[in-house]
Amino acid sequence: MQQHIVTSFEEELNHLTAEVARMGGLAEAQVSDAIQAFSRRDIALAEVIVQRDKRLDALEVEIERAAIRLIALRQPMAVDLRRTVAAMKIASNLERCGDLAKNIARRSLVLAETDPAGPVSRSIERMGKLVSSRLKDVLDAYTGGDLETATSVWSRDDEVDEHYESLFRELLTYMMGDPRTITPGAHLLFVAKNLERIGDHATNIAEIVHYEITGDELTEQRPKGDTGAP
Repeated sequence: MQQHIVTSFEEELNHLTAEVARMGGLAEAQVSDAIQAFSRRDIALAEVIVQRDKRLDALEVEIERAAIRLIALRQPMAVDLRRTVAAMKIASNLERCGDLAKNIARRSLVLAETDPAGPVSRSIERMGKLVSSRLKDVLDAYTGGDLETATSVWSRDDEVDEHYESLFRELLTYMMGDPRTITPGAHLLFVAKNLERIGDHATNIAEIVHYEITGDELTEQRPKGDTGAP
């Protein structure tokens, strides 16, 4: 009977982890597709992304309920407790990534009707690819229990900040040069800021993975670019 209980508990934990991994795949696709919708001015894809966000919202609720139930009924300790809490925290970060991807898609719908500066758009696309890659890496670290990769993602947080700082200055110059570009430029600024926030959530997940695996928090100051951009 004791062995049955232990096996059942392990199955519940594995299922919880699998659901977070599934949510991670959906969030990763949302971010990647949002970048594609932006770069291609793809209205149909942007509209699909906005609608798909509901799936991530529902999954977060399911994962949170499952984690709370597991804690209440199983009273996990040590690494099992860390796995359970990590699942809940990562799901929350993934839901926010989905919201930010949806925001990018909505901005893309507006930008599809304008003709924003090509060089700036390409800079945003490069930043988007960097952020998407970081999210993929940290989710791979989570599913594979890869401490080295998680730490690497965390230590490179300033790369995204530096891209955002450069974009912020580039966009200000672009808008000051021609008042007609202020409206599309503002939308581009929001797209860049949403990407920067997705990068922050990837770093949050890296910290959670590190704690789940080691039981220790990353005590060093998070590397941040020295940016004056809002």
